[in-house]
Amino acid sequence: MIGLISATAAGAAARDRLAAAWPDRTRVYEGPAGEAVRAAFAECDRLVCFLATGATVRLLAPLLGDKAADPGVVCVDEGGRFAVSLVGGHGGGANELAREVGELLGAEPVVTTATDAVGLAGLDTLGLPVEGAVAAVSRALLDGEPVALEAESAWPLPPVPFAEQGAYTVRLTDRDVQPGPHEVLLRPPSLVVGVGASKGAPVEEVLGLIEEALREAGLSVRSVAELATVDAKSEEPGIVAAAESLGVPLVTYPADELAAVAVPNPSDAPLAAVGTPSVAEAAALVGGGELLVPKRKSAATPAMATCAVVRRPGRGRLAVVGLGPGARDLLTPRAAAELRRASVLVGLDQYVDQIRDLIRPGTRVLESGLGAEEERARTAVAEARAGHAVALIGSGDAGVYAMASPALAEASDDIDVVGVPGVTAALAAGAVLGAPLGHDHVSISLSDLHTPWEVIERRVRAAAEADIVVTFYNPRSRGRDWQLPKALAVLAEHREPGTPVGVVRNASRPDESVRLTTLAGLDPATVDMMTVVTVGNTATRNIAGRMVTPRGYRWQHAPEGAQ
Repeated sequence: MIGLISATAAGAAARDRLAAAWPDRTRVYEGPAGEAVRAAFAECDRLVCFLATGATVRLLAPLLGDKAADPGVVCVDEGGRFAVSLVGGHGGGANELAREVGELLGAEPVVTTATDAVGLAGLDTLGLPVEGAVAAVSRALLDGEPVALEAESAWPLPPVPFAEQGAYTVRLTDRDVQPGPHEVLLRPPSLVVGVGASKGAPVEEVLGLIEEALREAGLSVRSVAELATVDAKSEEPGIVAAAESLGVPLVTYPADELAAVAVPNPSDAPLAAVGTPSVAEAAALVGGGELLVPKRKSAATPAMATCAVVRRPGRGRLAVVGLGPGARDLLTPRAAAELRRASVLVGLDQYVDQIRDLIRPGTRVLESGLGAEEERARTAVAEARAGHAVALIGSGDAGVYAMASPALAEASDDIDVVGVPGVTAALAAGAVLGAPLGHDHVSISLSDLHTPWEVIERRVRAAAEADIVVTFYNPRSRGRDWQLPKALAVLAEHREPGTPVGVVRNASRPDESVRLTTLAGLDPATVDMMTVVTVGNTATRNIAGRMVTPRGYRWQHAPEGAQ
């Protein structure tokens, strides 16, 4: 919950804008500022104070304890010009909150955390539990000193400029070891604990067994990703409470699914009780991995709990990211976040150039030229399979005539895939033209490099006969100069010569050009590969210099005064 505190009418107005935008995330604290800050500090995980920074510092000072537990605090000035990350930049989430508040209120986010200031991913922002000399190792990274990564297993980390060797070390491990004086430990969520229990097994017995099994195997409890069991035990109080105590989800599986998992220690007892010869081992192994701790029973007499521990390998992550049509303000926040998260970036060289300033230090960039789409797709998937966090970029929406299709054709279920939508060329051009896509519409690529012309022409003819607005991608190049005239001729068999046609080149970019013409008046020689051509249907009109396709609302045709 985000606590909102203000002391003046101007501050209250901005405060209320946040409260209205985030009704489920915020709570307004009324009354004197000092009392409001104290109450919000005790009850919320983040605060936004619409107060002077000096006043906010004085109010916060007696309340501050441990930066790992204190809420993050953002301070917004009276004029709403700046959103200052004041306390808890990383651990408290104030840096990200300052950016969110700034975006919503039109304020400039002020983030002074050193790693954020130079674009480095903070070691405490990598999404993993962290232990050890975080400040010292972070300072070494900032000073350009070599910091080595020792990864005991592949894991999709965000980019950090690690070296092969160094006096400082970041170790990725799920083993129960202590960090050295110049070392940071990152705990990957790599361990799955399978649990079985008799009815009424006390949480102390279940939790004690798990902790003992991890300790004797030399494994860190901070790397436990989940507890797993059979569906029949999904509400067993001792198991549910153990998961809550460890702060991990409880995942359950049907008995027949667990019965199909090969285990080293099957038993007749669980088969008779819940329908599977193994609960603990099978539940831990159902997703694959290495069995580190075979089934073991609790020490109580009679034993009421069993557990087993499996280490699952890290899964690589492939984000297929649409960059939009070119304008930076049409790049979505989600796309920008994925670019910052990726340790490997794969893309066409000209697209990489568009967002090179957003790439964090330490990111490995694999760029290539035109015509290498399949190679880029294979490279991105291979890097993800190697355990990396990969961003494969494309213009517009990566799923529309772009990289998502070849990449996902290469990918299997051994990696995680995330699609990040982008503003397509058709949408960017449509917004410039007016509202040409106001009714049913279709996009057709006129490139016959991958699709036979006979297929393309059949699709154009179907759209023409169905009276659907058509947006042509890849309309004309120096080597393909006859396809666009042919497609227009097919449309002309079903549409009047005066049908509006919009021609947009480099939509949203500084050299954008826009022309509104007609089906008969379009000169194909003025079109190239950077152009999108939108041909209206029989209802499309040129209204006040804008291309509009009505949807057929009844009120548009009603007599005056009859609405």
